[in-house]
Amino acid sequence: MTFRAVAQKSHDFLTIFRKSPRLSEIGSACDLYHGTPLAGIFSAGYQELNTQLQAAKSHNPERPVLSDRNVVGIQRALQRAATAELSVLEKSMSWLATTASVTPFIGLLGTVVGIINAFTGLSQEGTASIQAVAPGIAEALIATAAGLFAAIPAVIAYNQFVSRMKNIAAEMDDFSSEFLNLVERSFS
Repeated sequence: MTFRAVAQKSHDFLTIFRKSPRLSEIGSACDLYHGTPLAGIFSAGYQELNTQLQAAKSHNPERPVLSDRNVVGIQRALQRAATAELSVLEKSMSWLATTASVTPFIGLLGTVVGIINAFTGLSQEGTASIQAVAPGIAEALIATAAGLFAAIPAVIAYNQFVSRMKNIAAEMDDFSSEFLNLVERSFS
């Protein structure tokens, strides 16, 4: 799923979350938004909420009340889910970062080889002429250009994706806080 699709589906899920009067209704919407970070976080939080409510029912079966300890358990479940969701989104980022950082060195290696070839041509000619060094210098410049041609778009894309990841992470944090606030208002 692309970042744009994740953002759109997360926005749609957040709208459902904010409009639904009951958490159980939101739980059924999770199936429609499976694979989106907010739905994954909600599922983990809702599952932990049900576990904590079952424990709280032993003290007051008619109206279970969550303690601070129960709320902390839910908060931890939300944090674990957010971390897992970010890991899924960051999966491809290491390849892009590696491409951005390694390709200039590959270009540099080609530059060095091209300069070596230029000096080899110079030594074989015996005189300093443009015909002796031009092929090696051209080879060096082509290698440099190829490395930069791969690195520059990779760096731009990586920075763009990092920016989007930060936005998604902030959205997940906000959602987790909103979920916890709803739980505390409803069950404390």
